[in-house]
Amino acid sequence: MPTALKALASQYGIGAAYHDIWGGYHPTSDATYAALLAAMHVDAEPETGVVHPPPPAPAADLPHCHRPGALQAGKRIWGLTVQLYGVRSRRNWGIGDFTDLRHLLEFTAAAGGDIVGVNPLHALFPDNPTQISPYSPSHRGFLNVLYIDVEAVAEFSSCPAAQSRVASTDFLARLEALRATTCVDFVGVAQAKFAILRLLFAYFHDNSGARQDEFLAWRIAQGDALEHHARFEALQAHFRAQSANVWGWPAWPAEYRDPDARAVASFAADHEAAVSWSAWLQWLADEQLQAASARARELGMAVGLYQDLAVGANPGGSEIWSWQAVFADGAQAGAPPDELNLLGQAWGLPPFVPHRLAEVDFAPFVEILRANMKHAGALRIDHVMGLQRIFWVPNGTPASEGAYVHYPFEDMLRIVAEESRLNACLVIGEDLGTVPDGFRARLFDADVLSYHPLLFERYPDANFRLPEHMPAQALVAAGTHDLPTLAGFWQGIDIDIRTELHLFPNEEVRQHLIAERNWDRGRLLWVLQRQGLLAEGASTDPATLPELTHEIVIAIHAYLARSSAQILVVQPEDLLGVVEQANVPGTLEDQHPNWQHKLPVPIEDWEQADGFQRCLAAIRKER
Repeated sequence: MPTALKALASQYGIGAAYHDIWGGYHPTSDATYAALLAAMHVDAEPETGVVHPPPPAPAADLPHCHRPGALQAGKRIWGLTVQLYGVRSRRNWGIGDFTDLRHLLEFTAAAGGDIVGVNPLHALFPDNPTQISPYSPSHRGFLNVLYIDVEAVAEFSSCPAAQSRVASTDFLARLEALRATTCVDFVGVAQAKFAILRLLFAYFHDNSGARQDEFLAWRIAQGDALEHHARFEALQAHFRAQSANVWGWPAWPAEYRDPDARAVASFAADHEAAVSWSAWLQWLADEQLQAASARARELGMAVGLYQDLAVGANPGGSEIWSWQAVFADGAQAGAPPDELNLLGQAWGLPPFVPHRLAEVDFAPFVEILRANMKHAGALRIDHVMGLQRIFWVPNGTPASEGAYVHYPFEDMLRIVAEESRLNACLVIGEDLGTVPDGFRARLFDADVLSYHPLLFERYPDANFRLPEHMPAQALVAAGTHDLPTLAGFWQGIDIDIRTELHLFPNEEVRQHLIAERNWDRGRLLWVLQRQGLLAEGASTDPATLPELTHEIVIAIHAYLARSSAQILVVQPEDLLGVVEQANVPGTLEDQHPNWQHKLPVPIEDWEQADGFQRCLAAIRKER
């Protein structure tokens, strides 16, 4: 029977073994084979030996991804990349919003930039605003409605009740308090925004006219995807109001767990206003995001808005509820063991089941690509290796017991390319970590840009790569949301945090990282000096520089701007001396304030920030 089980698992793409980063060989156990087959909704039927092979994959060809004309002409562009929730402004309600995004695009264009990147904007959980990770969304095909600028909603200018409430002394004080916080008060923001949005929804509902016709037409055009999502949010709010322990659809009464069930349709009919409210919020968010994207085109930006597609969705959310048969049930995506995670990682995100995805002509994959590309000039695909394989971990087992599951790579890449061209959207693949042989070359052939943070731009001897040796078909950056900021890197803040939270597997690993960090500071100063980017006589001894100076930050960005890479993105955190990173991998929100930090300076003051402007000037000179 074990041989038959292994053969069946192989037909469904489950790998026989994996190698860890030390070269160790980990054969897939029979228990893992059985668990993953069950998670794929496959009945192995051991008593009869019946096999259910996946359908044959359609023939794939090579269509290429969209490339903007400026990049085809050899232009090297640059821009900013932000965590939108953390953007501080004098007018927002304590969280960055779509109007701030429009202002960021205008600021960047005026400074000579052509691209502005944001964190995933995916829908989270309006009923529970404490669920804040943009990489564990309810649905990747819809938007986080907390990014709506309430005062920019069309109805606000003509709704006396909303205007009166916002202008009241107590509400203005409430907004000032929300703006003043160091971290985003997501619960307070949600309460403030939804209080006014409900007034606007009532006003909208009571006043017929062209806006209602526009909303109805838009809602119809979104089809079943929007209706399922709106019904999900209405049901989740309904059941959560009965019990705070209702965390998602698996905790609902059984008759509501199928989106096509009669009970769901009956609920939607009885609670039409609640369903319409959810759909209306999505309409507002889509309107405002579209307006920001249109502004980038008006400004002549070569790319404009650069969005981020998360690798998966929350198991209790709308996306999994809507496509249950296509997602794994009993397994989650993750990563095999490495130096900092000796037991591997399990991310809590159910992956697509390869053969089930093919049986529905990849419909949910197309749905989320199309939704995220429609207002974007570029899309970053998080963990792009998932187009070829994902490390699956059976629920309830150590991550080290997982196995790679293989996907119809050519078909999925073909779909990415087709949607890229249809939406005129550049594709950037986040290809960090363990990458299959030949994978990067295949993405290169399909005109997908690779992803190159500074810390990983190394030669085999660990020295930093010279700019002329960096790849052209790439995006470069000083860091990412999962890496320390430049100031945090220099001071070793990330190491201190991991030490405090006992995240190192042992003291030997911690001491090794401390020693390497000391070497890295010297390596970085050496390459900057070699490029002539440090002032004559400037110290290259990191021991004399306990904190990162503006001059070194400017030199680092000039060094990156000098590279062959077609795109450079800059984090405002690095230009403003922020030490906190957006997310510390391996931690939860109750351990560390991930996905909450605000920028220290409002965007209205960036033009007066000397170090900020000098850095942008250095980038313009090199680009």
